[in-house]
Amino acid sequence: MDELDLTAAESNATYEEIKDYVLKQSGLKVSNLYIAQVKQKCGIIERANYNLSKLENFRQPKCPPEKETAIRKALEHFHMI
Repeated sequence: MDELDLTAAESNATYEEIKDYVLKQSGLKVSNLYIAQVKQKCGIIERANYNLSKLENFRQPKCPPEKETAIRKALEHFHMI
C-alpha cells in the first residue's frame, strides 16, 4: 500500500464536518438532506432510510444549485469523490 493511499475510514467525512466546511468556504448553511441528495447523485452509497413518510405524495425539497456546488467541493476536499 502506498503512503498516499487513504483507508476507507479516513476518506469519509461526517455530515457535521461537511456542514462546517461548506459554511467556512461559502457561507452557506446546508442540511443533512441536501448532503444526502448530492452524495446520491455522486454515487456514494448511503444506508437505507427507514424514516419514510407515510403520505402517498409527500414533497421533499430539492437541493439548490449553489448549495449543490458547495457540497460537491466539500466532498472533493474530503476525497469522497
